[in-house]
Amino acid sequence: MRNVSLSEFDLDWEAVKNEIVVFIQRTVRAAGAEGTVVGLSGGVDSSLVVKLLVLALGKEHVMGVLLPTAFTPKEDIDDAKSLAAELRIKSELVNIQPIVNGFFESLGIGEELEKPKIPLANIRSRTRMIILYYFANLNNYLVAGTGDRSEDLIGYFTKYGDGGVDFLPISHLYKTQVRKLGEHLGLPSRMVLKPSSPQLYPGHRATDEIPLDYDRLDPVLKMVFDENGSIEVVAEKTKVPIETVRDVVRRFQGSAHKRSYPFMVRQW
Repeated sequence: MRNVSLSEFDLDWEAVKNEIVVFIQRTVRAAGAEGTVVGLSGGVDSSLVVKLLVLALGKEHVMGVLLPTAFTPKEDIDDAKSLAAELRIKSELVNIQPIVNGFFESLGIGEELEKPKIPLANIRSRTRMIILYYFANLNNYLVAGTGDRSEDLIGYFTKYGDGGVDFLPISHLYKTQVRKLGEHLGLPSRMVLKPSSPQLYPGHRATDEIPLDYDRLDPVLKMVFDENGSIEVVAEKTKVPIETVRDVVRRFQGSAHKRSYPFMVRQW
């Protein structure tokens, strides 16, 4: 098995764009929906998705919703607002902090506690999902997800949070490819190159939780899942420690339930 370089993630980006545009159009048409709603974070994934939605449906059929907390960086809010204005789409800003505080108060927990960091983070993610579906139901829209293949394979998303969507336009693209397509479509470089962060707790960065940064993670994922490479060979070819490659595979196996419809007992 050969080494995987980042150049091998290059595709015919115009063809990729056209394929996604047709997919969006067919999905919305099949559902009898009037348009789509997407959460805008100012990051590369949501910025790329909203750009593709506008190309597919026109600005009149796309809504962007900004869902900040008390600790969301101002530059992220400004980036999301500027993109919505540039694309001339309908947009809403909903501060989720009071809603989240209500959950915390009802549960008798303080936001300052470190121990339940992930459960509290998931409450924030699921709060955003609820609000997106409010606007979707109000307008007969579908909720467009912003997850990519890198995150999907290792389960780096919240079940019924950012994973609670109607369709996923870029889930077949690795993060490396998301950035390249964003660049091809003319997204500002500050968005394309911005470090990934779901902003689910103060100072949150994707690299706090994923086993490798994306420029090293994507070659591992490609060799394991697209080329059926063994853990040993992938570790050797990518120069990634074998335990880290094992961790990537464990994350895929342990998050299988996130990528499938809930299991049920078969009725005879």
